Amino acid sequence: MMAAQFPVDLIEELERTLPSYHLYVPSPVLYELEKIKKRSKGKNRIEASIALKIAKSPPFKLREVALLKGEMVDDALLRISHVLCTNDRDLRIKARKKGISVVYLRQRRYLAVDGHINI
Repeated sequence: MMAAQFPVDLIEELERTLPSYHLYVPSPVLYELEKIKKRSKGKNRIEASIALKIAKSPPFKLREVALLKGEMVDDALLRISHVLCTNDRDLRIKARKKGISVVYLRQRRYLAVDGHINI
């Protein structure tokens, strides 16, 4: 939802940061955004709507991912990701502990990489 929260062109920044990568949105992330949109009001609902619109448009592609029994969305992301784009601090820490490179928004203006990315 950071694309709606901060004045940054997320797609342009991702393409600059990850020029040779395919950009996937795992299906559980879409379901989570849809839940936020349905259950929230005001600013959160608008942010979730914008995030859904961006996630469903090119260059992003949907990746169907089944959650394992008792698995949360964050756990599934850690299981399937080689590079993870998130601003969730706890998720970033867990990903780095597992050796997953993390792309995150820095200074509310540009994306930064924590870890090594093969370009």
